[in-house]
Amino acid sequence: MTRQRGLSVRLKLALSYAGFLMIAGALLLAVVYAFLLRYVPAEAMASEWTFFPGRTDLVRAFVPAAAWALLFLLVFALVGGWFLAGRMLAPLTRITSATRAAAAGSLSHRIRLDGKSDEFTELADSFDAMLAQLEAHVAQQQRFAANASHELRTPLAISQTLLDVARKDPDHDHDAVLGRLHSVNARAIELTEALLVLSRTEHGTFATEHVDLSLVAEEAAETLLPLAEKRGVAIETAGEAATTIGSPALISLLTTNLLHNAIVHNLPQGGSVTLTTSSATDAVAATNAAAGATAAAAAAAEVEAAATLVVENTGSPIGDDLLATLTEPFQRGEQRARSDHAGVGLGLAIVKSVVKAHGGSMQLAARDGGGLRVTVRLPLAVDLGSTDGI
Repeated sequence: MTRQRGLSVRLKLALSYAGFLMIAGALLLAVVYAFLLRYVPAEAMASEWTFFPGRTDLVRAFVPAAAWALLFLLVFALVGGWFLAGRMLAPLTRITSATRAAAAGSLSHRIRLDGKSDEFTELADSFDAMLAQLEAHVAQQQRFAANASHELRTPLAISQTLLDVARKDPDHDHDAVLGRLHSVNARAIELTEALLVLSRTEHGTFATEHVDLSLVAEEAAETLLPLAEKRGVAIETAGEAATTIGSPALISLLTTNLLHNAIVHNLPQGGSVTLTTSSATDAVAATNAAAGATAAAAAAAEVEAAATLVVENTGSPIGDDLLATLTEPFQRGEQRARSDHAGVGLGLAIVKSVVKAHGGSMQLAARDGGGLRVTVRLPLAVDLGSTDGI
């Protein structure tokens, strides 16, 4: 946006300081005249031994000195105001330089303004925090774009290789080639659909309704039971009804991805996965009742309670460095190696996006002895108008 050049803020402040100082000086002179000179006789009084100057004499002597004093105040105010304004606006100059550097693409630049807390330091700290978030977000998007390009290029390259082999070798087993092409194409479609789901959840474009996490967990366990039996992993569901408000399809996808991840990244044999659902309504209500809280306070606390889903699986030990990156796109446990059910590396990334879109939270923790514990908390749907049991 092109703007017409105007006076600088520093010059405006200097002129303001000078203007206020001149007004104060003029008011001071007006006070002297109003409360002192007005009581002096207009004409001078003289006698043989004394002489009393009149008001006219005093004004004639005082005005030139006052004019020179006001001129000195004007120059002093302009110079001092310019200096003080520069000192006051110095942090703003640093913030402006950092803003221009960020606009030029240098997100690693930080202001790091020293001094005690004031408006400028708060602005600088907020700007530094924003730059840090933007830098992390851009770095994540760049990694995502690079990984997505790599993941999408791989099936295309395999398909091209299979087609070249089939074209150069007419006697090649075409059924095997078609089967392999079907598998590669299915994987490419799965990756594309996962990317579309990830994009949809990040934009929050979905309809919502009441969803019971316990029922969703049971359905996911039934769906993935054949895969669990094939890998020798036992699935157990437990807990109570926990109703939240959200998209049934996305919450089902969330649960299925967590369970699939827990089955695939498990022990070779004898592993287990536990899905537990819980609701904090009863505990919150009991706490409020014991504390003598009002009905309105209890109801408000219940609304803030969470519907919780915990997916816990056995497996190999997970380090803190790996744990911090598991929710990034295309991260597959300890290695990026593929298997028949390795997925496309977007499972936990989609889960994180779905949880965020529903206003919930997700925590990952390494289990003692190996494995992972994922805790998902979603807003609890509580019917405050219910009269059951009354």
